[in-house]
Amino acid sequence: MESQIDFFEWLEPDVALKILTCLDDAADLVRASAVSRYWQNIVVSNGLSKKLCMRTFPELATITRVVEPSHDNSGETERDHRVYASLSRAFTTFPLANCIANPVSASSTDRYPAESIINTMVPMNSFLRRDSYWSSRGSDDPETPETLVYNLTASFCVITEINLHPFQDLYDWGFPVYSSGFVRFRMGHPKSWRELNYDFIEAQECADDKFIWTYTSPVFPVAQENLLQRFKLPEPVVCIGGYLQIELLGRVQKACDDKYYICVAHVQAIGRKLSPAFSVEFSEPPNDVSLKYDAQEFGSLLSTCGSVGRAKPSLRIAKNSGMLG
Repeated sequence: MESQIDFFEWLEPDVALKILTCLDDAADLVRASAVSRYWQNIVVSNGLSKKLCMRTFPELATITRVVEPSHDNSGETERDHRVYASLSRAFTTFPLANCIANPVSASSTDRYPAESIINTMVPMNSFLRRDSYWSSRGSDDPETPETLVYNLTASFCVITEINLHPFQDLYDWGFPVYSSGFVRFRMGHPKSWRELNYDFIEAQECADDKFIWTYTSPVFPVAQENLLQRFKLPEPVVCIGGYLQIELLGRVQKACDDKYYICVAHVQAIGRKLSPAFSVEFSEPPNDVSLKYDAQEFGSLLSTCGSVGRAKPSLRIAKNSGMLG
């Protein structure tokens, strides 16, 4: 029987490390760590799974510590390898879905509650024989922006695209569509979780200054059309904290009062909810962010991923790949 030689052991350690660092797929890195104890030691002791995650999702740099209750006695390097290797797998295998849970605030509302941001949760232009949409207040200045803030389904998720459906008034002459000219997206977490124990919608107050936005997208042009428009982010984004801001830039349509309005019928944030296998916890104030990993939940979610389909929006989607820097 021929003896087998691990050629990596013939290389200088820094050369072997450089070769494994070139792997840009988490699955390949996990396979490499299973080749031999020597390969595994290089991957684990140098934190290659964590480094690959950080390269792919820079937002993870805000995490200050990792917690894995089921392996309290394991070393830090072994724990980080397990957690970040599993996280990399979750980023690509957990099912896609609409990740918006609840509206938080709108920068303005024309007629509350008939034209509240709550209406944007319904995927249709009308509900119970009434128009269903959010409307800004009117403005003489077409450059006046508006913002909508939403709470996502988990404090830790990865978002790939955001869909926006401008509202068309089918009862007005010319059937005008009250879209914005452009749109930009931000994601982040509250400055203080206690400050969110308040109904900004009922009070008709803007909550923009209650958050730290850790991600800002490019600016995308919005078509003045009555359809769900797809805005695919340049790269998937890990939202740590679970809040999304939609910034509507520029107004293109006047109403009968000769003022410019922006109206939105429906909003979606398509992505992968990472909880309960992964969750984040913030200190108060949020300068310490802990990533918590539940291996049992991770295994359960993986076993069901094959039976969970992708989110299928009920409205026709217009692909919108153009964006402004």
